[in-house]
Amino acid sequence: MKLYDAAMPAPNPRRVRMFLAEKNIADVPREQVNLRAGESRSPELMAKNIFGGIPFLELDDGTVIGESLAICRYFEELQPQPSLFGTSPLEKATIDMWCRKMELNFMVPVGQVWIHGHPLTAKLIAQVPEAADFNRTRLGQFYPVLDSHLANNDYIAGANFSVADIVALSVMDFACDLVGVPYDAELLNIKRWHELLRARPSAAA
Repeated sequence: MKLYDAAMPAPNPRRVRMFLAEKNIADVPREQVNLRAGESRSPELMAKNIFGGIPFLELDDGTVIGESLAICRYFEELQPQPSLFGTSPLEKATIDMWCRKMELNFMVPVGQVWIHGHPLTAKLIAQVPEAADFNRTRLGQFYPVLDSHLANNDYIAGANFSVADIVALSVMDFACDLVGVPYDAELLNIKRWHELLRARPSAAA
């Protein structure tokens, strides 16, 4: 198999790298793709992965798994321990729920600010500043809700670290370090969680 990766601060490739580090799976061959140079849209890679996204996993028989959470799920099935998708029906459903909430309510608005409000992407597309402003407002509403949730939960999906935390951290660092939409300093529950997650060795993957 081969993992097509991108060594840059993009949330989706980082999810898989962190997941593999948590699983202590180090023997997956990788090919680095230069996203800024448009390599993911090359005819060769588009023939493998029709939507042109990174990461994607190519299996030995040519099968391609092209979404970060699907790649993580594949490795979870190959190596169930330590469990990051949950073990009981309730735990699995709760983790899936929070992964979805993090993607829709957090990653989507961060992505829209990145696309329509960042100088780097201004060189690539015709930006719509109103879209960036609208999604900054969405994030201003989201962060206090997340902070309230973390007041009663050590991790995103409850008492235990899970893939939902990996999803959230990959977006949080992207939002804070590159996109320029961090949470307010007084949101101490997010701060506690963020520092806890950044301290994990896998966060450096």
